Amino acid sequence: MYCPFCGYKETKVIDSRLISDGEQVRRRRECLQCSERFTTYEAAELLMPRVIKQDGTREPFNEEKLLAGIQRALEKRPVSFDDIESSVLKIKHRLRATGEREVPSLMVGEAVMDSLRELDQVAYVRFASVYRSFQDIDEFRKEIEKLSSSTSEQG
Repeated sequence: MYCPFCGYKETKVIDSRLISDGEQVRRRRECLQCSERFTTYEAAELLMPRVIKQDGTREPFNEEKLLAGIQRALEKRPVSFDDIESSVLKIKHRLRATGEREVPSLMVGEAVMDSLRELDQVAYVRFASVYRSFQDIDEFRKEIEKLSSSTSEQG
């Protein structure tokens, strides 16, 4: 690492500490030429796959869009923001774990539905109705019956 003060290419690490719940490393460094000290922060760069939309276009993964969709489904529902953030992290982890550079938007939608099914069943049905373009009350009924039968099998 080059010294930001004199540009010398040799520095030594004086102290290292984990910060941000272990997500980053804070390092105190000292220049071996001018003896100035400075701090650096190190974090893993985990790239999200691009999303292939249903029309074939590709766009970068957008965490804000994901969060907004989940929050819209959970509007006026008793779910904490911490639970929502945790779900977003799980979805991102699931998408990164595919190891693919690009994932279909259907995979993102299914991951959101799986997450909402665990968080709040009403929000799940709301999201599913828009995502799957329910056309009538029978489609709602079928989805609720599937949800009820899977819940009774687990319990």
